[in-house]
Amino acid sequence: MTNLVSSWMAGQVIIHLNCQLFALNWRIATLWPIPSMAKRSPALIFIFITLLIDVTGFGIIIPVMPKLIQTLVGEGTSISLAATYGGWLIAAYAVTQFFCAPIVGGLSDRYGRRPVLLGSLFGFAVDYLFLVFAPSIGWLFIGRIVAGAMGASFTTAGAYIADISTNENRAQNFGIIGAAFGLGFIIGPMIGGLLGDFGPRVPFMVAGGLTLLNWLYGFFILPESLKMENRRPFEWSRANPIGTLVSLWKYPVIAGLMVALTFVYVAVHAVQSNWSYYTIEKFNWNSTSIGISLAVVGFVFAVVQGVLIRRIIPALGQQRSVYFGLGFYAAGFLLYAFATQGWMMYAFTIVYCMGGIAGPAMQGIMAGVVPPNAQGELQGGFTSLMSLTAIFGPPLMNNLFAFFTRPDGDIYFPGSAMLLGAVLTLISVWLARRTLKKNLKPASAA
Repeated sequence: MTNLVSSWMAGQVIIHLNCQLFALNWRIATLWPIPSMAKRSPALIFIFITLLIDVTGFGIIIPVMPKLIQTLVGEGTSISLAATYGGWLIAAYAVTQFFCAPIVGGLSDRYGRRPVLLGSLFGFAVDYLFLVFAPSIGWLFIGRIVAGAMGASFTTAGAYIADISTNENRAQNFGIIGAAFGLGFIIGPMIGGLLGDFGPRVPFMVAGGLTLLNWLYGFFILPESLKMENRRPFEWSRANPIGTLVSLWKYPVIAGLMVALTFVYVAVHAVQSNWSYYTIEKFNWNSTSIGISLAVVGFVFAVVQGVLIRRIIPALGQQRSVYFGLGFYAAGFLLYAFATQGWMMYAFTIVYCMGGIAGPAMQGIMAGVVPPNAQGELQGGFTSLMSLTAIFGPPLMNNLFAFFTRPDGDIYFPGSAMLLGAVLTLISVWLARRTLKKNLKPASAA
């Protein structure tokens, strides 16, 4: 009887937490100063909430995932072995998403954004349930594969934004993706750390509840953005990673910028995948210092994506904003690589995060040269590219860091991954400039 009462009370607490967190996300979304959202556009607000909850849900589980893996693998499992499993879990998600994202994008071009977006939210809720009730590590892999297959939120949300945007505000509206990402990584880990005290599975319950609440909200509120005349037949030849990229390759601007983005996406893993190891090795930071620093990075990145691009992109234009952003990225990598004091990482974060202007500018340019009935395919291409680089980027950067920090090494240079990031970004600048010298012409219907 005591266990039953305790379970009922825990359930009530979780329901209350989900409602409060959903309300918090709603308040942030309605107050965040993004142009279309300032007009209280329900559709754009929903897209922002969807992305924010997705990233918050992911951030919530970060602090407790190692403990959950240790529990499922067996008592006495080392943190090193848990990290190995964690890396393979990320790879399972990335590989599945790489192959499934173009299918999802093609389906959204055929059947509309609304059903695909709602389906992806439901799929994420199922994934969290797998994580809550998983009896073994194998079930975690099944859950991650389900999430990768259904992980259409960023793909379809990008296409939705393209549908409802004009040429003048498209790049700025794409900035909400980065803003949601930054804010989610501020809110999520803090909440996850607190909820983890109640058990390693509780944060997954809350993340699943948030996702289901957002699914219900979208079911009743979200309108369809893709008009019937702008839809196209679903084609398997275009609904695969290679087919999607081949199909998009007919647009020279997109082909060139996709290659440039590949170098950028690999470069950013010098920070995303290597930050903790680098700061521990060079500045002897503990987990609290690392968490605070990542929260600062998320906050600054959210400000850049959600506020500054509204002014910078219209002032500079999309093409110059690409060069401006990539230049800041390269400078940020270099400053990180040669930082000598811990406080410098905070100061240099401003420079690095200003590089976030490049992504929305590039997306705005590319979205402007494909027809309305291919926006989902384009966003699917973005997601596939990000997934592909997420498979190869982390091992490249982390192994480079390990090579230059090994005890018996001839050269000791912890900033090696950051330096490689700067080099890759400079290559991206050259590729982007070469591509954007060509005339940009509107595309006809595919």
